[in-house]
Amino acid sequence: MRKPDFFIVGAPRCGTTAMKVFLWEHPEIFMAAGREPHFFGTDLHSPMFIRDERTYLSLFARANNEKRVGEKSVLYLYSRHAASEIKEFQLSASIIIMLRNPVDMLYSLHGHRLHITGREDILDFETALEAEEDRKRGLRIPAGTSPREIWLVPYRDRARYTQQVRRFLDTFGRENVHIIIFDDFVREPAGVYRETLRFLEVNPEFQPHFQQINANRRVRSRRLSNFITNPPQLARSFVQAVMPFSPIRKMLWSLVNLNSSYFPRPTLSPEIRKRLQVEFLPEVEQLSELLGRDLTHWCRT
Repeated sequence: MRKPDFFIVGAPRCGTTAMKVFLWEHPEIFMAAGREPHFFGTDLHSPMFIRDERTYLSLFARANNEKRVGEKSVLYLYSRHAASEIKEFQLSASIIIMLRNPVDMLYSLHGHRLHITGREDILDFETALEAEEDRKRGLRIPAGTSPREIWLVPYRDRARYTQQVRRFLDTFGRENVHIIIFDDFVREPAGVYRETLRFLEVNPEFQPHFQQINANRRVRSRRLSNFITNPPQLARSFVQAVMPFSPIRKMLWSLVNLNSSYFPRPTLSPEIRKRLQVEFLPEVEQLSELLGRDLTHWCRT
């Protein structure tokens, strides 16, 4: 059975879903279908993660003669253990990291949690940020969040990219880590895609159908969204008893899409943006030094 040899590891809301879809179209690449397995990163816990190796490898059972086999799980970047666990699993793995202005990423992540996953119940972005210290103490946690999933709730830690990226660079070496800046991907998707294909050593001349993927959405029914995200234990046990795990994931993903409508999100308040830019400037300066590319315009425009 084929094992994945490349991994899109994050960060969230940085174009990773679009890149997965575009790579999926390439005839020399096999991508695991369905939602993100999160097989690696054993320091993070959620009932939605796949932790059984047989189930994980079954995601790649249909791979044939493709040159590369991959998957996407955006929490690998955030995990303290995922890099070393992937290295142990696949010594020659290639890593793709996508990064975005931390302020924009956090605002987009709040909307995604609020309107899609149901893991946020504070409508106002600024108020959700102010609740972080309470939430780290187990207070003001969104309904349906289990004690082992409290790590999912805070925002700011997700945007502290430098330490996260350094873990993968130290583990795999710079030559095996391809870093994509979201701004470049939006401005020139074909060029960024071509460079990614070169990194994966497949035909760089292939052109997918570039389109907007994973735009802002909101749920039609929050009750249905909560049921999808946190089904009752009796319902979960019954479905798992009569249906293999992969079809369950596909069914849930279909329900998420049916329960979603697309909408333009309001622009982030200039006052909040400026305050977060000042807060994240030292982090962005460190990231710029690590990558050898000045990204401080993220915090000055």
